[in-house]
This record gives sequence, C-alpha cells and structure tokens, in this order.
Amino acid sequence: MSKVAIVFWSATGNTETMANCIAEGAGAAATIVPCAEMTPAKLNEFDVVAFGCPAMGAEQLEESEFEPMFSDLEGSLNGKKIALFGSYGWGDGQWMRDWAERAKDDGAQLFNEEGLICNETPDDDVQAACRKLGADLAAW
Repeated sequence: MSKVAIVFWSATGNTETMANCIAEGAGAAATIVPCAEMTPAKLNEFDVVAFGCPAMGAEQLEESEFEPMFSDLEGSLNGKKIALFGSYGWGDGQWMRDWAERAKDDGAQLFNEEGLICNETPDDDVQAACRKLGADLAAW
C-alpha cells in the first residue's frame, strides 16, 4: 500500500470535501498535509501525492498559498506519482488542463493523465469518485 499525502487549499469548502473523501477512500494510507506545511523534503516522505486546488480568478491556482507551495515543489516532482483535484464555479475546467500539463512538464507521473474536477459543491457521485480515487492512489 502506497503512503498517500493529500495537500489542498479550499476557500468555500468544496475542495476540502473532495480532499476528505479522497482520504476516506485511501484509508490508513492517507495523511492530509496543509499546503503551508508541504516542502520538497516532506514530499519525499510519501509515495503518492494528491494535490487539490479550486479554480481562482481567470482559471488559475490560488495565488497566495497554493501556487507558491506548488512552485517550490516543481523541481522535486520528476518521477513522483501525483493526482490533481479541485472544484470550479465558472469556465470549463481549463485551469485543470493547464495544471495537468504543467505537472507533466515537471516530469510527474500523473494519475489518469488528468485531474478530477467538480463544478460547485461535490454531489454524491463526485464524492464517490473521490473515494475511488483515494483507494486507487493507495493501491498505486
């Protein structure tokens, strides 16, 4: 079983709900790590990392906490198994496509080659998809 970190930022609670469901699915393998505490050294403690951030502004990552943390980790993502998730309220998910491309450019092994996205509040289907993602990450 892989050791899974779940690192996220949430403003409205939607991405936090997704993170908690991923943790449920991963079970004992999961550790939720606040984005302010994730460093390149801490990244090495985990086999798989699920990063979660909602779309902000013009479909971009949150700029004050999440983006600086993710930028700091980019040099350490080569070969790392990661998954991306988050919620959005407008647009069509372009922020996730851009983020997935960025992670691949960093050399990360991206689960399913794309992220798990949710428009607004995660409904039962999205929550189930998050639990499945957690279980899949723990087995990856």
